[in-house]
Amino acid sequence: MLTSKQRAQLRSMASTADTIVIIGKGGITENVIAQVKDALRARELVKGRVLENSLLTAKEAVAALAEECAAEPVQYIGSKFVLYKENREIDKDKRIKLVK
Repeated sequence: MLTSKQRAQLRSMASTADTIVIIGKGGITENVIAQVKDALRARELVKGRVLENSLLTAKEAVAALAEECAAEPVQYIGSKFVLYKENREIDKDKRIKLVK
């Protein structure tokens, strides 16, 4: 579980990150889940967007993806959302160091 300070830290990191995941009218498919899992494994922090033609809101999408990928929802604002999952397998220098 993330603390409010950790969430704030991750939100500030996500503000400059590129949007990697885009959810369209097809919703959350196996392909989208696989893409998010791969991105979380490589980056730990993933920023996504829900298109207007999607049947899901950003809140619904981040909740569903967090559950499917065992990740922490960091935030959702408008059509954008951010997910975080610590990856202990990557190099320690590349890992995100959260505040205590």
